[in-house]
Amino acid sequence: MDKKCPGTELRNLKVEIIKCSNCGYEIEIFSDEVKVRCPKCKTEVFRENIPSCVSWCIYAKECIGEEKYNQIKNFIIEKQQKMDVKEKVLLEMINYFKDDLKRIEHARKVLMYAEKILEENPQADRNVVVISAILHDIGIKEAERKYGSADGQLQEKEGPAVAKEILQKLGVKKEVIDEVCQIIASHHSPGEVNTLNFKIIWDADWLVNLKDEVDINNKEKLKMVIDKVFMTDTGKRIAKEIYLK
Repeated sequence: MDKKCPGTELRNLKVEIIKCSNCGYEIEIFSDEVKVRCPKCKTEVFRENIPSCVSWCIYAKECIGEEKYNQIKNFIIEKQQKMDVKEKVLLEMINYFKDDLKRIEHARKVLMYAEKILEENPQADRNVVVISAILHDIGIKEAERKYGSADGQLQEKEGPAVAKEILQKLGVKKEVIDEVCQIIASHHSPGEVNTLNFKIIWDADWLVNLKDEVDINNKEKLKMVIDKVFMTDTGKRIAKEIYLK
């Protein structure tokens, strides 16, 4: 069976423009290339976004060829060594969910809102909040595999073990892992954890989910829900700015 990735077909290749990190010259790079040489100053310039499928797809080497596979693999390793914790956890989450783009995108959106709320709540633990935002739904695959359900309580049950394994592999401190797992284990259950870190994750998740849980056209009811559900002043304000225009 032909496992050729459609992204490598000539008709699907795209040209992007990246800037040389040395001289600022704008360079064309094809979507299947990892690096190009600047025609002006001859510096090797690497793209920011690399094919993440190389990290997990069993057909990657066959698909793109051994030489390009090794080139990209080495580049991924080099880039990972320079990543901060947020980038490393994001990459682990993406590789864990693989082609489940819906859940990857949800985690990214929750992270975005969590970071917005953090801006006005600097007393919160940024590492705990960022990691929890990325991994808050990480138990969903195990819940579906074991129980055939994505129920929130089942996510809470299965998520901590998956998160712990990921974070231990990345060398995250035990106290951070413990709090992240505590948040994941309660992220659908308000009242079990009462920390500011938890409240930020709760609000960030609701900022993404609100439109699916409430009729956003009923502004009066929507305002009541926002005032009742959201736990931080920042989360309430952002929700009203987005949904009560």
